[in-house]
Amino acid sequence: MLKDEIGKYYFEGNYNCAETILRAGNDYYELGLHDRDMILVGVYGAGIQCGNTCGAILAAAGILSMKYVESKAHESEHIKIVGTELIRKFNLKYGSTLCKDIKAQSFKPEYRCLKTVEAACDILEEVIQEYEAARA
Repeated sequence: MLKDEIGKYYFEGNYNCAETILRAGNDYYELGLHDRDMILVGVYGAGIQCGNTCGAILAAAGILSMKYVESKAHESEHIKIVGTELIRKFNLKYGSTLCKDIKAQSFKPEYRCLKTVEAACDILEEVIQEYEAARA
């Protein structure tokens, strides 16, 4: 499972939610990203550093792009479907995609946003599995 990959990044590596999701997703889905590529999502943590869209969601969306976009998103028949489903499932779980709203529901000082990172992993996996099953 994807969330089995997060401990080494979230706790041991002290990465934020977005960095953790992307690093774990890179391992789990064998995306071929390099260490330097991971810096791209650093600003996504804490809702783009201002409580806006959850960094875990943004990083999960990035993984979907890596899996389903070959060159340009608007040329992909897949990305709108999986991206929309990712957001729909987050809204079902939290009633929002905003960090400030999600954090109010799941943040605990002793483990920070771990529950949100785990939920993002579960939702991302579910979206990919359901989409792949529907395509088969």
